[in-house]
Amino acid sequence: MSTTREALNTSSPRRKPGSRCLIRLDSGFRRNDEYGRVQCFPCERGLSLIELLVFIVVVGIAVSGVLSVYSLNVRSSADPMLRKQALAIAESLLEEVLAKPYTYCDPDDANVETASSPAGCAAVAETAMGPEAGETRYHNLTPYDNVNDYHGFNMAGINDLTNNPVAGLGGYSADIQVQSAGAFNGIPAGETLLVTVTVNAPGNQGVSLSGYRTRYAPNF
Repeated sequence: MSTTREALNTSSPRRKPGSRCLIRLDSGFRRNDEYGRVQCFPCERGLSLIELLVFIVVVGIAVSGVLSVYSLNVRSSADPMLRKQALAIAESLLEEVLAKPYTYCDPDDANVETASSPAGCAAVAETAMGPEAGETRYHNLTPYDNVNDYHGFNMAGINDLTNNPVAGLGGYSADIQVQSAGAFNGIPAGETLLVTVTVNAPGNQGVSLSGYRTRYAPNF
């Protein structure tokens, strides 16, 4: 009996420190055998509090980085639309201004079609920048009728020619400046005007367009 005990003890692996031992009866022994085969497995362990905190911090930093990039993209996703709308407004206003006559006389003057200099006007010569008294962009009887009438014009919120607000454009503003371009591409000084239209969109996104207007045929 002692020999069997020693043999069994010798064949059983020794328990290692930090291990949890499970004891079961091996199927090779008789069920009524009083000895069991000892099997040792590595000790099971979970996460420590420090490891858990480090994991939370690392994941939190990663998530905050992703969210900051996403937030920036969402915040600026409408910028191209605002700029495109401002550009459309500026193009429309510039076309409106450049389509007006550029004459020596006010278009209401009797000699507007024949005058070859301001001296040839019957009454009102177009020598100063800005509109004549009583003229506005919105008046159907005395509207802006010359390119230089638009100098200094501005509006907060975009209105049409009947002075009605355009839906959805209340947050935009426009400013128009008209000045002499001097001698330009062989054209004498005083015969060319530089028109600059600036439109600001919500968020201070500005668009500026410029165009030139010269006299022709002989003074329109």
